[in-house]
Amino acid sequence: MTAATRIGLIGDYRPTVPAHQAIPTALQLAGDALGVAVKYEWVPTEDILDFSRVADFDGLWCVPASPYRSMEGALRAIRFARENGRPFLGTCGGFQHAIIEYARNMLDWADAEHAETAPSASRPVITLLACALVEATETVHFLPGSRIAAIYGCEESTEGYRCSYGLNSELQDALVSGPLRAGAKDATGAIRAVELDDHPFFLATLFQPERLALKNRLPPLVAAFVRASATGAARQPQASRHRSERRAP
Repeated sequence: MTAATRIGLIGDYRPTVPAHQAIPTALQLAGDALGVAVKYEWVPTEDILDFSRVADFDGLWCVPASPYRSMEGALRAIRFARENGRPFLGTCGGFQHAIIEYARNMLDWADAEHAETAPSASRPVITLLACALVEATETVHFLPGSRIAAIYGCEESTEGYRCSYGLNSELQDALVSGPLRAGAKDATGAIRAVELDDHPFFLATLFQPERLALKNRLPPLVAAFVRASATGAARQPQASRHRSERRAP
């Protein structure tokens, strides 16, 4: 494992957001537990004009508190991580935008949208939840054999949320039939986490696991993300990165 790792926090930092308060502590706890010096940088979404803005990070975390100032910037960072095997974690808004990026660029649903920012969209893959999960907790059930189940080492967990939008249930089956897979569901069967096959680490949750750090406890998912980022296993040759930059939308 490397002595240090650099994490890009994709999102628009706001000091009043509880998740934004929790993330630095979560990264510090993970670094201490793993013996890794974790360096991080908040990357405003409007700064991400091409892949070069995020290419030098060892891992990318698309953080809560959307709508982002630039949806396209957030989607571009997620696409870079997905295409280049760079460890990726998405929480809350990061989950929602990972779904949109996958739908647009892997399923060729060019009209895939977020109902919060495009309420009249013909294909909203992210829609209003029947029951808002704002400052709420919920038990999530991990699917057997999923990566997230292995990370948590248990069948379920109680997690905190601050969101009103989630995966459109009418499109759920088409979206997670592979290589994107469901990793966790709630008691009704609604998807609360997704993960990508054949990727070193690509995992996104609607819940906010980082909140555990506000109690000075290490979130298992953050530890796994930092470990994946620190090993450098996802690194691609420089030439490969340049080819991907030319494909940036």
